[in-house]
Amino acid sequence: MSDFLTKEESMREPLQAAFSETMNPIGLNGVEFIEYTTARPQALGQVLEMMGFRPIARHRSREVQLYRQGDINIVVNAHASTDPVGPLSAGLAGDEQMHTRIAAIALRVRDAQTAFNYVVDKGAWAVNTYPQVMELNIPAIHGAGGSRLYFVDRYKEFSIYDVDFVPTPGVDQHPPATAGMHFFGIVQYIGLDRSDDWLTFYQELMGAQPVPAHERFGILPQGTLIRFPSTDTSASFMMQLIEPEGDMFDGAEYVQRIGFGVHDVRAAVKQLSEQHVEFVKTSGAHTDARGAITKTYEHGVVFEFVHSQFGVKS
Repeated sequence: MSDFLTKEESMREPLQAAFSETMNPIGLNGVEFIEYTTARPQALGQVLEMMGFRPIARHRSREVQLYRQGDINIVVNAHASTDPVGPLSAGLAGDEQMHTRIAAIALRVRDAQTAFNYVVDKGAWAVNTYPQVMELNIPAIHGAGGSRLYFVDRYKEFSIYDVDFVPTPGVDQHPPATAGMHFFGIVQYIGLDRSDDWLTFYQELMGAQPVPAHERFGILPQGTLIRFPSTDTSASFMMQLIEPEGDMFDGAEYVQRIGFGVHDVRAAVKQLSEQHVEFVKTSGAHTDARGAITKTYEHGVVFEFVHSQFGVKS
């Protein structure tokens, strides 16, 4: 969370004069991983494997598994439901802890500590982390609905996984992406009349910019679309901010789903359908050349596919 979301503009800290002179103030370079928390890691793992992900490593000290395909990393965290320092354990009770949900997004940045200091100076709320022995201390701030936004600068030759994870013996550490699948964006559900607040949050802390109304992607184009900067053009990603529709009041805010980019949506859907992935087929949401969306798995796990120019022809 941030002072941008809780304070009037007159009460916020002034922006640095140099902020408007750069489009990428924290050196963003895409997404390193998406983290799910779940009480059913095997069930979620089966869904991910249907999607083409492979379990390539396990955390040294926690019940956490790393899945990968291409350049996409997904962390499945079954430790948080019993660990009081887990990202979503606090404040969740009963069947809420049973639900699988997106708990964190790790952003690749030029320098993690510098990026963290920058956004905290701008009003973001820091997360207190409690790394164990031989674990990295990855700086993070609070995001939507109790989620975390991590800042990672070890993602090239030497990565965070080299420290915290043990590779699964005999498993390819770099499995190819299904149908050229790559990370495209995130869908975040927000409260009523909160679009401007969240736009300000991402714009002033991370340099995100609103996408013109005529420029839309996928098959569910509602809400406010923003684009994050990147030092590598192909690593730029989108976020879709969606408020409750009509007179339906829902104050819940959370990261709802991941969007994957592919060069050919229909070909990707065909390939994944052969792997038993089911897609929504309704008059309002069905597969076409622009995009497709899977059915809901594990009480809230949904994946969206979007036609992307960065997709690799399979």
